[in-house]
Amino acid sequence: DQNKHETRDEFWGRVLMNTKTETSDLKWTIFSRAKPEWEEVSGLDEENNSVRIYQICQTDSSSSHWLRSGFIQRQAASQVYVELRFTMMECSSTSTHHRSCKETFNVYYYQADSDEATATYPPWMENPYVKVDTVAADFLLSKDGERKFNVKTFRVGTLSKRGFYLAFQAQGACMALLSVRVFFKKCPPLVSSLSAFPETVPRTLVQQAQGVCVEHATQQGPRPRPPKLFCGEDGQWVGQPTTSCACLPGFEPAEGHTRCTACPVGQFKSGSEGQCTSCPRFSQATVRGASVCACHSGYLRAESDTPDTPCTKTPSAPRSIIPQINDTTLSLEWNEPLDSGGRTDLSYAVRCSVCRSPKGACIPCGDSVSYRPAADGLLGRRVEVWGLLPHTTYTFTIQALNGVSQLSTKDPASESVNITTSHDVPSLVSVIRKSDSTESSLTLQWSVPAQPHYTVLQYQLRYCEKDRRSEDQCHYTESKRNQAVLTDLRRATQYEVQVRARTMAGYGSFSPAAVFRTLPDGHDSASQFLVPGILIAVGMLLLVTFVFVAAYCIRKKMNLCDLQLVSRWGIHSECHRAPRSFCYLSQRFCSFLSHDSVCLSPAGVKVYIDPFTYEDPNEAVREFAKEIDVSFVKIEEVIGAGEFGEVCRGRLRVPGKKENYVAIKTLKGGYTEKQRRDFLSEASIMGQFQHPNIIHLEGIITASCPVMILTEFMENGALDSFLRLNDSQFTPIQLVGMLRGIASGMKYLAEMSYVHRDLAARNILINSNLVCKVSDFGLSRFLQENSSDPTYTSSLGGKIPIRWTAPEAIAFRKFTSASDVWSYGIVMWEVMSFGERPYWDMSNQDVINAIEQDYRLPPPPDCPTHLHQLMLDCWQKDRSARPRFTDLVSALDKLIRNPASLKIVAQEGAGPSYPLLDQRAPLALSPCASVGEWLRAIKMERYEDSFLQAGFSSVDQLAQISTQDLLHMGVTLAGHQRKILSSIQTMTFRNKSTATVTF
Repeated sequence: DQNKHETRDEFWGRVLMNTKTETSDLKWTIFSRAKPEWEEVSGLDEENNSVRIYQICQTDSSSSHWLRSGFIQRQAASQVYVELRFTMMECSSTSTHHRSCKETFNVYYYQADSDEATATYPPWMENPYVKVDTVAADFLLSKDGERKFNVKTFRVGTLSKRGFYLAFQAQGACMALLSVRVFFKKCPPLVSSLSAFPETVPRTLVQQAQGVCVEHATQQGPRPRPPKLFCGEDGQWVGQPTTSCACLPGFEPAEGHTRCTACPVGQFKSGSEGQCTSCPRFSQATVRGASVCACHSGYLRAESDTPDTPCTKTPSAPRSIIPQINDTTLSLEWNEPLDSGGRTDLSYAVRCSVCRSPKGACIPCGDSVSYRPAADGLLGRRVEVWGLLPHTTYTFTIQALNGVSQLSTKDPASESVNITTSHDVPSLVSVIRKSDSTESSLTLQWSVPAQPHYTVLQYQLRYCEKDRRSEDQCHYTESKRNQAVLTDLRRATQYEVQVRARTMAGYGSFSPAAVFRTLPDGHDSASQFLVPGILIAVGMLLLVTFVFVAAYCIRKKMNLCDLQLVSRWGIHSECHRAPRSFCYLSQRFCSFLSHDSVCLSPAGVKVYIDPFTYEDPNEAVREFAKEIDVSFVKIEEVIGAGEFGEVCRGRLRVPGKKENYVAIKTLKGGYTEKQRRDFLSEASIMGQFQHPNIIHLEGIITASCPVMILTEFMENGALDSFLRLNDSQFTPIQLVGMLRGIASGMKYLAEMSYVHRDLAARNILINSNLVCKVSDFGLSRFLQENSSDPTYTSSLGGKIPIRWTAPEAIAFRKFTSASDVWSYGIVMWEVMSFGERPYWDMSNQDVINAIEQDYRLPPPPDCPTHLHQLMLDCWQKDRSARPRFTDLVSALDKLIRNPASLKIVAQEGAGPSYPLLDQRAPLALSPCASVGEWLRAIKMERYEDSFLQAGFSSVDQLAQISTQDLLHMGVTLAGHQRKILSSIQTMTFRNKSTATVTF
């Protein structure tokens, strides 16, 4: 058993001293001014092993008797644990029983950088020795009684010097010190989630350890950070690693994500995610650890192809070219290849060569011929060729191409045909004139051909921008008369125009190019008068409408939706029951004038405009949210789920701007028009806010599916889960800084006349710099009765988050900035308790009744008094008595400027927690039959022995327990302390409520 015990200690920590293993005299230092003294003797432990023991049995407690250990090196530990095994005789059983007999002794320690202690130094007194505790025996020996020994474990620290001494002071006890074991705890080496963490000694309650990626793994993501994991003071790793490690391409995770192994032959993995897979068709991997499979001979993979797509080859030649010629105009058609190469991106190219003489070499046609629709990139299997010379032989070659053709070393497969033209058609058009021009059109004329033996059937015009004469950028039009109007042209641009005539013998050649220019802005004779006229008419209409609305409001003494319309004429009005159409009209005037910052609240701040006052809410979206091209956005991973669809992380790269990370809310498929409107309403709300503590809207995407809302990306996510993940890791001043940011954002919203209604830590986002920002402005959940979220409960036709909502909002749906202040008080409590659920596991109905009975949440552990008082101010029943957000920001600023005020800690039970509850004798605290059953119910059964040894054997005794009691029982983790105290507090409240309140 001892070997097992030592092995466990060595695994979880390291033993610095253990007197049970010593075989020779300990020779510790003894000091006493009177007899008897501490005496070192040999004895037997509980396993009948020989051990060295110190014992003393005093007859007089007037003098103290000291025993000091040798120098103990602390090694890497900043705090150590001391386990004492001892026996103590009860005073009534000693042969020299006297009134000064004691059944306790004291334990001290003294730090030093070397073994410097002597028989007289340091002085034998509490200072310089530091007292650890006064030790009382749980089991006392009596005459003829059962032999039982006591075991006590203490924590000593924080240690800063190289070592220390332990000292024991007896003042009237009759006892034997059987063994002393000194050890510290450490977290063992760990490999998890492809991350390796070294052996770690905790120097605080929770020590952060930095790891590295395992072999053949690396950190992924836009901002790779080393893996981290927390080591608890009990020598156990806490939670799961925070890591971005992933196996390299060609390797896959194995053995429970503890190592990366190479892909076997015949398999590959191209990215960092997923497992190895078999090579796609026509490719192979001949070595282990392949990140891509090589194509078989004759097969290729295009640059745009992903590594998991099959290899392909070039297509075979087109088939059966069918030419049709009309003198100098040619039409070519063909059939598709028999083999497309395994691809779907098939296209065609036309190549032309002209043979001037039977014996001469053929040369490319160049620009002498034209193609319609084009010579390259043809997706169809038909092309027209114009501009052929008469009595000339041409060779036309049709090439079949696909995505890998340009990578092939072979020429594309092709089919050719020879064509010889016949009749000679002269050029019938020589001079082109411009008769009129505008910003976007040209009116042209040309003379009729003089040759009477040619009958012109039609004219064809070719026009191109002067500096852009490639064939695919030219345009063609036809006319039966010797004039034409070219439309849809660019303003102030030169165009080259050519004309040719078509007769029964075919087309003649094009005339020499003539250059004409469209007019610049402001030179369109028609528009010179039309545009000013339209502007004047629109202005008159707006003026008449505005005067009519203002006159109506002044006469009816109504306020147009609580807005103050301030214009250059100084018009404003106060009305309250205006028809919806007038509300909409006033808001539209505010929206129209808001570009000049004239839609103001009485405080001079721009006023929030409810998008649902628009007759078409889509107009509000267009006005307040910027549309973003979907090609600018790249979605990287899904990070959660929202009310309407998934929430993703991605990157936004707008041309000309720096790339940044964004959070992307998507609208899932199959939505109704109402759901789309409700989804986008949040964007039209967010788009009106610009504040460092309000989540920033980047834009929306509505032109493609899915519909998206893009906001700035907050690395640490929701505040409540972030605090729970980092329990007790922040100082009070850091927490106050977070609260100040939230209050500043809410102050801005209040000045904008916006009521949030759902202020809670889950709706606060926090970034990597610990800046908190208010989010979640979607109001649709308040309108849906079928929501399954238990946070929101039905009340008077809507969904309300009961635990965060003010009493008047629950009872009468009276939501104001004052009700947001109440919710802010709950957020303060959440922050100071590191994400604890408000009112713990009480039901919503219990919460409502408790608030009616004037119950208020008690201060969280270690909560500064001033902060809890601010919470109580926010929870005033009279909403007019609550502070404004301006007052809260000022109060928090004073606390930040005076950090010493945060050291005054609120006491448990302080404040008006139960002012109206009956204070009669308490009923049974819990339905649990025993302390052990209660601890198992809250998953704290590890402390059952500690509770029983401390004397808490009955559930009714738990009501008086304190944090100090928990520390003495070995409950040192702050999270465990809060869980135990919260459970006791909840049971106490329910007991008192049951005695006085009927639910």
